[in-house]
Amino acid sequence: MTPTDPSYPHPPAEEQGARPASTIYDGWRANDSAVWQVRPRRRLAPAIARFVAGVLLSGLLAAGLVLALLYLAPPAALRRDTAPLPEPRTTAPALAAPRDAAALPPPAPAAVLAPLDDAIARIYEEVSPSVVNITTTAYAYDFFRFSVVPQQGSGSGFLLDDQGHIATNEHVIRDASTLEVTLADGTKLPGTLVGRDATNDLAVVRVELPAGTVVRPVRFADSSTVRVGQAAIAIGNPFGFERTVTTGVVSSIGRTLRTPQGRAMRGVIQTDAAINPGNSGGPLLNARGEAVGINTMIFSPSGGSVGVGFAIPSNTARRWLPELVTQGHASHAWTGFEGQPLTPQIAGALRLPAQQGILIASVAANGPAAQAGLRAGNRQVRVGNQQLVIGGDVVTAVDGRPVADPDALDAYVDDKRVGDTVRLDYLRDGQPASLDLRLGERPQ
Repeated sequence: MTPTDPSYPHPPAEEQGARPASTIYDGWRANDSAVWQVRPRRRLAPAIARFVAGVLLSGLLAAGLVLALLYLAPPAALRRDTAPLPEPRTTAPALAAPRDAAALPPPAPAAVLAPLDDAIARIYEEVSPSVVNITTTAYAYDFFRFSVVPQQGSGSGFLLDDQGHIATNEHVIRDASTLEVTLADGTKLPGTLVGRDATNDLAVVRVELPAGTVVRPVRFADSSTVRVGQAAIAIGNPFGFERTVTTGVVSSIGRTLRTPQGRAMRGVIQTDAAINPGNSGGPLLNARGEAVGINTMIFSPSGGSVGVGFAIPSNTARRWLPELVTQGHASHAWTGFEGQPLTPQIAGALRLPAQQGILIASVAANGPAAQAGLRAGNRQVRVGNQQLVIGGDVVTAVDGRPVADPDALDAYVDDKRVGDTVRLDYLRDGQPASLDLRLGERPQ
């Protein structure tokens, strides 16, 4: 029923001139203009139905669009005519693993170590028959017993040739009155000293080999090719245990050691192969069984091996051993003077124009330096905590090479032969000068 229907109940008429009251009825309201406005009652069910229908239609439309895109341009993973992409590798192995890795067991320790064991055993079997034990006897006076008593020592050596020449250390045979050599088969033979070189701690002993003795001389390698980390095998008689083999590596090369006489031994090889008292004079071998050095000494606070051993380089032995065999001593070149190093601090204190060189402290009478006309110092002074001899010539270079200390000059001269001539640059009374010096032979 609406207000336009005749039977719709209308409100009563207002009096003349009176303002109509704003009255609200069910679905309509009278306002000031006496015009009836009708507000119909709202229904929620149709609106909800339309909203749900819209959402469903939108979802269907979106799904249709997605399916259409997948059909027109499917990704590679959904294509039937292409293989699936491989999974990315996290790491790239250097070598491809075998197809059936589970069927290959890890190598046994024997398979890894057996070649090394065989190599060391082969080298020992080849070289050890040439290694000998040297027993020395020296006589000393005992002040408590008022008598002369024998003192024995032992060392090692190895055969150089089939004539019975044996290489060893000079300190092994030093002060010895008698020598006894024990061969690999236990044969004991008297030994004779052939020659010695205290500067390089080298010596040669000779024995008369029995007839029919098979000798395999130890071969020398070129020590200039030795590298740090290479295998080092020592064979000797530590503590009298004959022909003992120890292994290690070359720990360092080019070491400089001082002999008891104060001379410098250069180019010494350092190894961690166990070297103990009695190993001195034995060979230090490479992986081919060649001697790269002659074991000479160890550094040890306890007297036993702590992994710091030293060997005379084979090139030093190859140079000087032939002279020991032929003439009984080594002919070392000699300048004929002794000096002290000149440092910038000393040069500043003495007001010398040179910053480095050698202060000539003494000149041997009738030696090469004296014959060349070099002058020694004539007075002593103290600079800091050093006692110096000054007033003589200051050598600054040899053959155009600057020299900073006596060791550098000795190293250069040691590569020369007796009779060679060198050019010396020096300062005299602050003025530069030069002269030629003919090298002589160092006194034994």
